[in-house]
Amino acid sequence: MTRAKQLVIDQDGILRDERHRQINLRGINMASDAKMPSDPYLPTHQKSSEDFWDGDNARFVGRPFHLKDAHEHLQRIKSWGFNTIRYVYTWEALEHEGPGKYDTEFIDFTIEVLRLCDYYGFYVILDPHQDVWSRHTGGSGAPMWTLYAAGLNPKTMSNTWAALVHNTWEPSPADFPKMIWATNYTRLACFVMFTLFYGGRDYAPKCIINGINIQDFLTNHFINAMVFFYKRIKARAPELWNTCIVGLESLNEPSVGLIGHPNLAILPDEQPLKLGPHPTPFQSFQLGMGMEVEVDEFEFSNFGPKKKGTRVLDPEGVRAWIDPKLDDYDDTRYGWKRDPGWVLGECVWSQHGVWDPEEKKLLRSDYFTVNTHGDVVNIKGTKNDGEDGFVNLYFKDHWALYFQTMRKEVCDTVFLLCQPPVMRIPPLIKDDKSCMDRRVIYAPHFYDGLTLMLKRWCTWNVDVLGILRGRYSHPAFALKIGPSAVRKCLAQQLTEMKKEGLDNMGPIPMLMTETGMPFDMDSKGAYSSGDYSSQLKALDANMNAIDQADINVTMWCYTVHNNHKWGDEWNGEDFSFWSNSPLSDDNPNKDRLSILQAPTPHDHTDCTPFVSPAPSLCDFVGDKSDGETDSSPSQQTPTPKFDESEAHSASGDNKFHLPHPHNPLHFLSRGKDPHEEDELPPVSQKGVRAVEAFARPYPIAIGGTLTATNYELIKRHYILEIEASGSNQETVIAIPQFVFPTNFLSVTVSTGTWKTAQNQLFWKHNQAGPQKIEITVVDHKPEFGGFLDTFYSNLAEPCCVVM
Repeated sequence: MTRAKQLVIDQDGILRDERHRQINLRGINMASDAKMPSDPYLPTHQKSSEDFWDGDNARFVGRPFHLKDAHEHLQRIKSWGFNTIRYVYTWEALEHEGPGKYDTEFIDFTIEVLRLCDYYGFYVILDPHQDVWSRHTGGSGAPMWTLYAAGLNPKTMSNTWAALVHNTWEPSPADFPKMIWATNYTRLACFVMFTLFYGGRDYAPKCIINGINIQDFLTNHFINAMVFFYKRIKARAPELWNTCIVGLESLNEPSVGLIGHPNLAILPDEQPLKLGPHPTPFQSFQLGMGMEVEVDEFEFSNFGPKKKGTRVLDPEGVRAWIDPKLDDYDDTRYGWKRDPGWVLGECVWSQHGVWDPEEKKLLRSDYFTVNTHGDVVNIKGTKNDGEDGFVNLYFKDHWALYFQTMRKEVCDTVFLLCQPPVMRIPPLIKDDKSCMDRRVIYAPHFYDGLTLMLKRWCTWNVDVLGILRGRYSHPAFALKIGPSAVRKCLAQQLTEMKKEGLDNMGPIPMLMTETGMPFDMDSKGAYSSGDYSSQLKALDANMNAIDQADINVTMWCYTVHNNHKWGDEWNGEDFSFWSNSPLSDDNPNKDRLSILQAPTPHDHTDCTPFVSPAPSLCDFVGDKSDGETDSSPSQQTPTPKFDESEAHSASGDNKFHLPHPHNPLHFLSRGKDPHEEDELPPVSQKGVRAVEAFARPYPIAIGGTLTATNYELIKRHYILEIEASGSNQETVIAIPQFVFPTNFLSVTVSTGTWKTAQNQLFWKHNQAGPQKIEITVVDHKPEFGGFLDTFYSNLAEPCCVVM
């Protein structure tokens, strides 16, 4: 199936193509490697050096991968049945050298990668990614100079516990606690940066730089960098717009900072994550000024954060704030001019009367609950309307600025994706023309927090969304026990999130731009045993929830440099659907077809494509019509290698031409009947993990509207029910041949005919009204070997119990 010429949103908030078919966007985030520079190569587990602190000269050309390796990765993603890529990039990649200094080499390299995404027929969403603000505060996203602009010293974040940074963790990055990076959202650096970014004018009016408030300085540079990026794409590759590049997302996972915090002397109950030594905001202010404090220390239990004691933290006089007398820094480095009323080296909150450093006394515990306009803002909402105060005041204002700028400066037809803070109710902007039109998409995130933190799959779980929305008198009532209850709970949460979007933003689609689960469950046992049954259960439950909620999704994630020791090479996370690590030599499943084994790990500068020398399930292609079979093995074609040395560009950027139409890779020929396209050439699937759960049937295009769907992984049995919009309409279903080999399909349709090609089933139903199709794999046992025999026989058995 070729892409739609242009997608539109109908009156019910459903994406449709020019034939009025319901279109489902399903894909993956590509790639988490883009969070970190390519030169110097700085995975977070690498001990910090001078290169780490040279943020101005970080280079991102080669992210997410080198051009010579692009076909391997894009073919692999395409073979999973995905049609969408959420393309990860960072503000730092665009503007790392200093304010207004854009990296055109990186942008032009990105254009070449996007051309390849277009060649493979992907829809692309551009994602300005961040996690806990920046690499130098323990995550990714903003350039290092933004910290200097806010008066913070990036080199003293760890000393003052302002941020927990993997690269600087003592005694060794190898000892970095799992998931502790996320607690940086409620530590000093993020408190400062996100409060200034969204609410500096109200809460830090003394912070003036270049004659404007720090809020405007930061947000203007952020949005202007995106405008420069997108305009250059339009100028150099206008053919990508609206067909390949269909969406521009707002800032990834925005945080509230301190805005709405009810009491700076406490950690509020509403704060979901507490882990390790965790100061209150007031204690973080003191630590930032070099003062010793005793803080509560937490661990994560089966039922959430649990206090395990206290711990004394002592920065020994080192401050989180730039001290021009002590630090090798002054504002001439970046050419900005700071207002004399903003004193460097002092806490910005003490300068605004929130606390007294001399007396170590908190003066305004509720400072962030009332703004300069008299609005009462707190975690529960605003006093007047009962809605989320941060989201409906500060986030909404930022979104409106982003929306208006993108529409005026970039494109008035591309979809704009609105992503509120994680797990918060979306803003009330239905019919608000200042920040809404008919080409906006709601883009929330969702993760199964229990599995994420415990890193094991349980037959019990908790309705986290229900707790956050106050639906239970006690959290114990949110407990769901049993595999069926867990699956239902996950599906209900996604369905409720979809409803919240419709209620608050109007009839627009929901594209969940992140969800996923960790592969390093059970202490990484699968990497030696080959038994991925825990991962399969978790991922199948998540994918089932997506199916039942009928939402669009891009899964987290694809990582080019994933390996078993360091995972995604970022803060200990291990989410990638594909890994560069081989199974151990003594693993009984070492030679299992296609799924688990990977080639020898590549050096980070060279990921040579590996082409499987033997036929696999993805080599079988069939064509069925009216129940008849005509199938034959496809001929294997090796993947050609491309080298940047073959590239040419007037600017000297990495570039190469797309394959010639007669090249075996030219399987997405434009203008052909999509049923008759050449077959996908094989690509190595070694290293793909738990593919049976995510490479699953789903409706790519529906000649009408979806009414019900269900996939039973164990039986490999798929049911789709639709309301057909007319006679002689066509529905297209993805059938990835790893688990749905065409030669072994049994298909039953209520009306019409069907045929298969290119990992897809084309069903022409000749009547309007209710229609149904069932697809089952028969007389075929996957040649996966090893653990799958066990998996298929006991998928529903519990793998852990309530402790």
